[in-house]
Amino acid sequence: METLDLNVDIQKAILQDMLMRFLSEDVGMEDITTRAVIPEGTEARAQVIVKERAVVAGVEEIRLLFEMLGLKVRRALRDGVEVEPGTTIMEVSGDARTILTAERTALNILMRMSGIATATRRLVEKVREAGLKTKIAATRKTAPGLRYLDKKAVEVGGGDPHRFRLDDAVLIKDNHIAIVGGVDEAVRKARESVSFAKKVEVEVRTLDEALEAARSGADIIMLDNMTVEDVESTLRMLEREGLRDKVLIEVSGGITEENLLQYAKLEPDIISVGSLTHSVKAVDISLEVLGVQG
Repeated sequence: METLDLNVDIQKAILQDMLMRFLSEDVGMEDITTRAVIPEGTEARAQVIVKERAVVAGVEEIRLLFEMLGLKVRRALRDGVEVEPGTTIMEVSGDARTILTAERTALNILMRMSGIATATRRLVEKVREAGLKTKIAATRKTAPGLRYLDKKAVEVGGGDPHRFRLDDAVLIKDNHIAIVGGVDEAVRKARESVSFAKKVEVEVRTLDEALEAARSGADIIMLDNMTVEDVESTLRMLEREGLRDKVLIEVSGGITEENLLQYAKLEPDIISVGSLTHSVKAVDISLEVLGVQG
């Protein structure tokens, strides 16, 4: 008797629902152009081609979308593969009307996810080539409705997704601290009410706040919008106090490809970069029809 893998089936069902919502948003009631121009029953063959060097991401999603619509997919690349301009990502065949109607939804997913994966891979490799071990992470600065795909693309690129949602972990930010009155009080309240299974992270902006967070028992300290010099001073202070090895240090805010290594050379545990998802540059990818049958 075949065993049902509930985890895989549930995940697939959720993804299918997401993809159909995306398609519905684009199509409306019908694709009036394709219905008017393309004869019913026409079969076509097409290929998806990348026009620039990139790390491909989103292949699994658009394969699923095409197959849900009764199309056949072949020669599909794996997510995470680095490709050169002109590379065929996949071939798709079947009802011509269906291919054209789903084209833009499929390409939008693939272009955005590949853009995120490409940008992430570039930063990850920059750190690795410098012989450093700092992780590159995303943030929650994602497009509403696309967080799962945005975060997955970061992982495909070799980065860490960070929190998906607010219930993943405690992250005490400056406004929490401003309302409560201090770092120590905020950490204490979190420890009293949140499960032991949830990590507690504190966003700090000064050396004194970082020291207070470490002494209060935070698991992770985020050094937010600090200069390279301030990060270095904070790390040295934590080492002198015997606290550096008791916490993970995340650096965030104002990190760019240009200044990344200046921060990474100080050896924080994580560097999070919001631009990976909130300012993504889509990869140029197109779908081209190869041939038709009557």
